[in-house]
Amino acid sequence: MERGLFHSVTLNLDKCKGCTTCIKHCPTEAIRVRFGKAYIIEDRCIDCGQCIRVCPHRAKSAVCDSFEALKNYRCTVALPAPSLYGQFNNLTDIGLVLTGLLKIGFDRVYEVAAAAEYLSDFTRSELLKNRKLPHPTISSACPTCVRLIKHRFPELAGHVLPYAAPVELAAILARDQAVAETGLAPEEIGVFFISPCPAKVTASRLPVGGGVRVMDGVLSMTDVYTRLLPVLKGIEEPEVTPQAGLTGIGWSVSGGEGSALLNGRYLAVDGIENVIKILEDLEDEKLPDLDFIELNACTQGCVGGCLAVENPYVAKTRIRGLMKYLPVSRNKASAVEGMADGIRWKGSLESESQWALDTDMGAAMEKLLRINELTSSLPGLDCGSCGAPTCRALAEDVVLGSASEEDCIFRMRERMQILSGGGEADADAYLPPPFRKCEEERK
Repeated sequence: MERGLFHSVTLNLDKCKGCTTCIKHCPTEAIRVRFGKAYIIEDRCIDCGQCIRVCPHRAKSAVCDSFEALKNYRCTVALPAPSLYGQFNNLTDIGLVLTGLLKIGFDRVYEVAAAAEYLSDFTRSELLKNRKLPHPTISSACPTCVRLIKHRFPELAGHVLPYAAPVELAAILARDQAVAETGLAPEEIGVFFISPCPAKVTASRLPVGGGVRVMDGVLSMTDVYTRLLPVLKGIEEPEVTPQAGLTGIGWSVSGGEGSALLNGRYLAVDGIENVIKILEDLEDEKLPDLDFIELNACTQGCVGGCLAVENPYVAKTRIRGLMKYLPVSRNKASAVEGMADGIRWKGSLESESQWALDTDMGAAMEKLLRINELTSSLPGLDCGSCGAPTCRALAEDVVLGSASEEDCIFRMRERMQILSGGGEADADAYLPPPFRKCEEERK
């Protein structure tokens, strides 16, 4: 595990039926089904939330903080993700949502969208004017995509923008502002992010770029939405003035971060399958000449997070509607002293070895050859009956000692045929129809 054992995505074994739906959708093949239950290989999990979306039994969920945690601080600050604004129908003023947050228990509000504008301004300067960033530069805003690169595409790690995500910068600025205006000690102030996805819950405890934890808690956007909705109906005039423009609000949807750079040489990709394909193309040098690549694991961007309430396409349309009435930007990086220190990562994105077959290169090569041989001998149907998502995944499990070749239903069929002393028809009697070979069954 990387710097700890925490994952936001968790599994409730009592609800799990072992249906294998999740293993077919996990982008890192981090789930197996054994003894009738799924289990998550923690070293492979990137907290993307795909399993939460597809599980028909609601056995997967995201671990977030509760509103009870607010009672531990003398002053609390809400950090609303801009995607929160897309959850409400007929919303015309973001100030209403910000006011609502004060009425459900927070003392102060600091918009993550404002920090996003600082980042856009700073990145634009570094990327276009000073040419200090790698080419092409890959966005670091989505922690799922950063961790995917770190483990599956380590040779691209040097292209990742070495800057804090907007929420991390927002947490730093919000705490500093609250200390200055209230006179309280930093530890007396609780800073809470309202998150649309589990990956950002994990990133709040284990920052992808190193450094210390800057948030005191992360609340589920679904939980906040259910508390906000009845409160908003009673607010006639906003008590809080929005501090972000359309640039910051736009970060909530795919293309918002890239377009904020005011440079047409960017590519915006959303959906984890599409992200993987683009990274493979970038690795193979198949992409056109680009300055910036924006990656979002969720469909349509952060509005598609599995902790959001609204359909991502509907939420995106609402965000676009709100942006029409906002100024381009309200925040410049030059306005904050020491901004560069708060933005840049404290560590580096170094590849970790937990996905490696072996720490010894020679042994790893031998295992790889064995995996290739075993994969070739398996049927290649990727049926998932063995509890692994693909035949190659089963081959890897076998070589690493966590599975047996007989876990394959076709290998089991051969074994049963030998033990029964009969023919294919005898063995077929014990197999589901899709895997039977006997011609008599077809007649």
